[in-house]
Amino acid sequence: MNEKQWSVLVDVINGKTIEPMPIGFIIDSPWLPGWAGISIMDYYSSEQLWLDANFKAINEFPDTIFLPGFWSEYGMCTEPSAFGARCAWQENEFPFAHPIIKSTGDIDSIEKPDPVSDGLLPFVISRLKHTQKQIEQEGHSIKFAIARGPLNIASFLMGTTEFLMATQMEPEKILKLLDTITSFLVDWIKLQAEIFPTIDGILILDDIVGFIGEPDFLKFAKPYLQKVFNCVEAKVKFFHNDAPGLVCAPHLADIGINLFNFSSDHSITQMRELVGEKVTLLGNIPPRDVLAQGTPEDVRNAVQAMLEPLTDRSRIIASCGGGMPQDVSTENINAFIEAIRKQPL
Repeated sequence: MNEKQWSVLVDVINGKTIEPMPIGFIIDSPWLPGWAGISIMDYYSSEQLWLDANFKAINEFPDTIFLPGFWSEYGMCTEPSAFGARCAWQENEFPFAHPIIKSTGDIDSIEKPDPVSDGLLPFVISRLKHTQKQIEQEGHSIKFAIARGPLNIASFLMGTTEFLMATQMEPEKILKLLDTITSFLVDWIKLQAEIFPTIDGILILDDIVGFIGEPDFLKFAKPYLQKVFNCVEAKVKFFHNDAPGLVCAPHLADIGINLFNFSSDHSITQMRELVGEKVTLLGNIPPRDVLAQGTPEDVRNAVQAMLEPLTDRSRIIASCGGGMPQDVSTENINAFIEAIRKQPL
């Protein structure tokens, strides 16, 4: 992300209306490798191919804010690997982290990882260190500390169904697990911010938050998200949850979150009513059914339908309801950009 884009992002979060409406997409391994013409394995294993793919997107769409920008990641294996999860890799499939907690009794033996040395995390940092000079020579900088959220990591360590059942059957065990994971996440976010002083944003991704009701959100999610989002000073506190987001929405501002990417099942107007005036919304056309699988005309129509009900366009960044999915074409991204630019001021 360059300084102009960062300035626009911060201005929008602070309530300044920008015309035309800013456009931003979360991009990472689901979309970038295929779009750039490389395998998923090569994207993960080659620093240069990873860097080239990111620069290709930036140069192809210079007026689009790509979030978080130069995301150094290994899919869903990134954080679980630090806990000792066995990670399975294939040439053109997303990696998978095998659960390590077979029963809640195993939780007592789970130790907090050291992000300096454990799992894939040193490789995340090393990739950024090795490419930092090239990134900065092109006018960009590393702006975000990034991690999967506490519930998301817990679901990979246990299995999603097993984790959700255990919240009801043995809540004290789950609270102990979440304490350990959250303490690790605080260390991980702080380490990223310490190594890269240009970081002034936090991105946490946790779709499991969308699978629990409000009492469970208040017990198992909110206090842990508060600890993670407030462990370092940051101008941008960005939360991604493209599962159902109605339960968490009213609590985001209280947590400290000021940027929210949410499911396309919810309209921007509905989400605005729930999150209040302090949270910037990133969304919100359907990512798979329209942006990836639709025609350019479908994309233009979806953008128009998204924007027509809005009477106030402040604190909105046009996007899709989730991260950029696989198989989104250059043509459809250009249709999205064109539709935003043609909107009346």
